[in-house]
Amino acid sequence: MDIIILLKAVILGIVEGLTEFAPVSSTGHMIIVDDMLLQSEEFLGKYVANTFKIVIQLGSILAVIVIFKDRFIELLGFKKLRGESVSQGSKHLKLTHVIVGLIPAGVLGVLFEDYIDEHLFSLETVLIGLVIGAVLMIIADIFGPKEPNMQSVDQMTYKQAFSIGLIQCLSLWPGFSRSGSTISGGVLLGMSHRAAADFTFIMAVPIMVGASGLSLMKNWQYFSMEALPFFAAGFITSFIFALISIKFFLQLINKIKLMPFAIYRIALALVIYLVYF
Repeated sequence: MDIIILLKAVILGIVEGLTEFAPVSSTGHMIIVDDMLLQSEEFLGKYVANTFKIVIQLGSILAVIVIFKDRFIELLGFKKLRGESVSQGSKHLKLTHVIVGLIPAGVLGVLFEDYIDEHLFSLETVLIGLVIGAVLMIIADIFGPKEPNMQSVDQMTYKQAFSIGLIQCLSLWPGFSRSGSTISGGVLLGMSHRAAADFTFIMAVPIMVGASGLSLMKNWQYFSMEALPFFAAGFITSFIFALISIKFFLQLINKIKLMPFAIYRIALALVIYLVYF
């Protein structure tokens, strides 16, 4: 396979890995970078290009599983790796909290998947999502409690989980950002930025695995051995850069909060609008 094509796979993998879990919209960045610079559909074809974007998203999901492996082991009812058992009466995040949080976006995603794929994946809709999502993040930072009453995701209630799930429905609009909407929602509900981010990342795994799995099955016929090096390069790059991005983000989010990401989103939307339109 042409080295230029592999380089494009690496670039898209880097974009996916760095932006999937930051509140800046990975979908928006992928559409912008691909449409304006790489144009993967021209050398891969529409359906192979769409399948590739699903595969590299799985690389980012794997990074979350690696970073939160202790938490996922606990959610599945096993002992934590540090040797502590999870007592049924103790207060901790349960798998049912995650399921409750997934219900709203999961239902809407299934109902409107085809409509979203056909009508909302464009540069114009992404710009709208970037700006409106940024406004929500600014509102969360300004009007969220200065002293959050929830410093840990283990203090999550079912009502809060469902409320965050409702807010996550906004992320079905490309460019809005799953993490941007859910972290903003968590902050407005009294969670610290880090606790909201933890719940966002944990909740992202099943919904992204489900969505990516369904899309991959629908597009499986477009997966070929000829494209395997391209897919592998993107997957590995996405995994590596997602690991770096998530660790860095979790260390800083309580300090920098959402405002810098909101400003970046608005600036990016403005630049893209001036250049592209």
